[in-house]
Amino acid sequence: MAPTRPSPTRAAYVARINRVIDHIEAHLDEQLSLEALASVAHFSPYHFHRVFHAMVGETLNRFIQRVRCERAAAQLVGNPGKSIGAIALDCGYSSSQTFARAFREQFGMSASAWREACLEDDRNMSNTLRKIRNTERKIGNAPVAGYHHIASDSSSTRSNIMTQRIQPTVTVSDFPETTVAYLRHIGPYQADAELFGRLFGRLFQWAGPRGLLGKDTKVMSIYHDDPNLTAPEKLRTDVCITVAPDTPVDGEIGRLSIPAGRYAFARVEVTSDQFGEAWDAVCGGWLPDSGYEPADGLSFEIYHNDYREHPQGKHIVDIVIPVKPMA
Repeated sequence: MAPTRPSPTRAAYVARINRVIDHIEAHLDEQLSLEALASVAHFSPYHFHRVFHAMVGETLNRFIQRVRCERAAAQLVGNPGKSIGAIALDCGYSSSQTFARAFREQFGMSASAWREACLEDDRNMSNTLRKIRNTERKIGNAPVAGYHHIASDSSSTRSNIMTQRIQPTVTVSDFPETTVAYLRHIGPYQADAELFGRLFGRLFQWAGPRGLLGKDTKVMSIYHDDPNLTAPEKLRTDVCITVAPDTPVDGEIGRLSIPAGRYAFARVEVTSDQFGEAWDAVCGGWLPDSGYEPADGLSFEIYHNDYREHPQGKHIVDIVIPVKPMA
């Protein structure tokens, strides 16, 4: 049977991400900002980071740091007369101290110890590499041997693994301008069903006496930050209910408007610890094959059940992303 050909849009996504990888490799000695790399990929910074993480399997920052460390490791052996400080600068580190910390974190030894072990003889170099690979397998890091470009028909990428476990059902439709009342949380939230229970409990306690909870009320969460990009203690999340545009709010309850537009609605059934995988299945699985790319705007979730009443304790959720036709 002939192999399945990748869709043109997935190939375009892969090409964009590979352009970023090429740019990173060619400019490792420079400052590589999220905004600049998103521009190379022709995505907004927020959506670019989600797509990169879903398709590559690493956060952008982790990828850059790993590639810098691996290039430095190669230079330490390939250029034995070059000082460690000069190698650090060539690989984009602002100081020898910054490089020393990053190298030890990546390889579990100092740069000088690495050079000495690898230069002693070929056998020691092989042993050193093997020990590091075994360590990285245990802690889940990417292999020291380096990275490869993404293949558009690859079946081993992180996003494809996720889509085997979580299969979203996706529709694309227009969404009207929608007003929500929200309670904002700043801090970690991932896989914390109890936290969301408390937040929604406070929101419902405010909304109930005001007659704002009805059969047509949508229950939602809006995510202002990417958890793969923003430090956990700085993540901003709003738990929301839909309300009329002129609904008065007070105290810790705010009000905002979600703009009208075209959105992808990805229906999933997931446990509390699978939300990240579900987002990856949408951003790295469905989206590159869809003919759409992310548009500027808020991404959010719409909840359709109480997971405590589900026989398997699962959340029935729409992951909602603003989209536009692929350029």
